Amino acid sequence: MEPGGDEPPGSAAMIPGVRALVESVLLSARGGRLCFRTVSRPLGPGEHPDACARSLAGHGVGLLHSTSWRHTAGGIVLTYVALPDPDPAAPAEPVLDLPDARGPDPLTPSPPVVRPVDVAAHACRHLAFLRHTDPQVAGAAPGARELWDLVDVFTPAVAGLLPAVTGAR
Repeated sequence: MEPGGDEPPGSAAMIPGVRALVESVLLSARGGRLCFRTVSRPLGPGEHPDACARSLAGHGVGLLHSTSWRHTAGGIVLTYVALPDPDPAAPAEPVLDLPDARGPDPLTPSPPVVRPVDVAAHACRHLAFLRHTDPQVAGAAPGARELWDLVDVFTPAVAGLLPAVTGAR
């Protein structure tokens, strides 16, 4: 196992039959727009998710950050965001500043459908927050000024932030 944290007893990597997919959301600035593409593959036996995400992101990435996880019918998806995309000519789509994808209530937080653009928007909100609160993130990828300016448009939010409940006492 590679550095990046030891796994506690009972973690998913130690439970037979739990499948994990790692995805890297690669961000790029294209014609003044923030764009993304997603690459993914199953986590290999004994492989650390950080190592998998790094291999997916490729050479030339200045920042790789774990942003979220979700359950799918196939297992668990671990999401990382990476910037800048080392292949800016690869097909990508715009990141839209969409409302948070969420479940119907606080006890059912998982949304019924999670689209790739929802995952990318969540990652951008997370990066917008970390850029102002985490010196390591703020100093990463210093040559990607246009990309950071586009990320800064997103409303900063921490991962897992629950919406304000109206009428709560």
